[in-house]
Amino acid sequence: MNNSRIASMLFEIADLLELKGDSVFRIRAYRNAGRKVEDLDRGIVDVYEEGTLEDIQGIGEAIADKISEFIETGKLKYLEELREEFPQGLLKIME
Repeated sequence: MNNSRIASMLFEIADLLELKGDSVFRIRAYRNAGRKVEDLDRGIVDVYEEGTLEDIQGIGEAIADKISEFIETGKLKYLEELREEFPQGLLKIME
């Protein structure tokens, strides 16, 4: 599990929330968190293992919980549920 993979997951959530018409503040929060993870000068797994995810500016409890679940299980139920709301492959087409 690396920073790039976690950041991609956060960006995908932001994209799906945007398609869904969700709050711009929520969308921005996921994008900002993705950028913060991308820009970390150390591994996100190390930060997780130290229990300091929320010490990263822009990562609050809800996003930290999602990052933790993704690190622990390799998947995220919330993201899977968002994906089910749209036709498969829609984001790839939009890229």
